Amino acid sequence: IMDRLKEMDQVAYVRFASVYRRFGDISEFIEEVKKLASKEKKGEE
Repeated sequence: IMDRLKEMDQVAYVRFASVYRRFGDISEFIEEVKKLASKEKKGEE
């Protein structure tokens, strides 16, 4: 589910992941957002 959601809507993915993965703190959440941004940037090149 999460992989498909990530492809369809990254904002919805982050919102869902924040509940499903139960991030321990804000730094874990930020790391997940950075991963998404990095993958998106690579796709633009």
